Amino acid sequence: MEIREIKDYTEIKEEQDTILVLGYFDGLHLGHKALFEKARELAVRDKLKVVVLTFNESPRLAFVRFQPELLLHLTSPQKRHEKFAQYGVDKLYLLNFTTRFSQLSAAEFIQNYIEALRAKTVVIGFDYKFGHDRAGGDYLEQYFKGRVVTVPEVQKHQKKISSTQIRQLLNTGDVAQANDLLGYEFSTRGLVVHGDARGRTIGFPTANLAPLDRTFLPADGVYVSDVLINGSAYRSMTSIGKNITFGGTELRLEVHIFDFEEDIYGESLEIIWLEKIRDMIKFESIDALVAQLHSDKERALNWKKDSQEG
Repeated sequence: MEIREIKDYTEIKEEQDTILVLGYFDGLHLGHKALFEKARELAVRDKLKVVVLTFNESPRLAFVRFQPELLLHLTSPQKRHEKFAQYGVDKLYLLNFTTRFSQLSAAEFIQNYIEALRAKTVVIGFDYKFGHDRAGGDYLEQYFKGRVVTVPEVQKHQKKISSTQIRQLLNTGDVAQANDLLGYEFSTRGLVVHGDARGRTIGFPTANLAPLDRTFLPADGVYVSDVLINGSAYRSMTSIGKNITFGGTELRLEVHIFDFEEDIYGESLEIIWLEKIRDMIKFESIDALVAQLHSDKERALNWKKDSQEG
């Protein structure tokens, strides 16, 4: 897949007709996947390539008072690009959503961007809006010279799949349900750094991680997880929280990797979040904490996706 970062439409270079997919695709969940499946179907039929025009950051940054959460994503840029490629995108155009861009009318967007991208067919979601006048699919069908394919709402458990819903699930720690809506496992990349080394003293050494990407983290708690290290996967349990049993005040991300004893400081790991085991709680004694950790370990080692779904 070719990736091009552009400042505006003048940098678009397309010499052949395309199947164009439009939207902001944070997380690339199952609802988004439906658009790319339709685009790929049309591309094979018409012998055209699939092109996407999307944004590096949330369009909301151009409209609302800044909050740090607006800079967070469901997936890292690297993983997002990998998912685009996996879903059959041939060329990805990345654009910053600026004030200047937001002031384009729907007609200007069609003329400057859609036509420049040589779209024969445009694929959009049922709720897609564009231009400062917030035009929708009906406007596009009326004024765009090519074909418009609107993909209907995708639901699971009688609710629309959306990035907002997935973020809400992560905020409650329901990573299993978030994974179900994403269609793949939510993950976090981190750099292994030195911590308090307290876990070694109680038989549960942990790798302390400094998150590497501007991605959401799940709610505080202890989770069943897999961890990817240099291409190999290991079952693990991961905690995120403030180590309140030991009077901690800073957020810590720690992973205990089963059957693994190497020193990996400075390595980049990827935590695959599978299911929440429990909340972070304050234990009255170290013995009580260790007993709970053994119980957590047993649950993590015996965790299977099929049993979780059942």
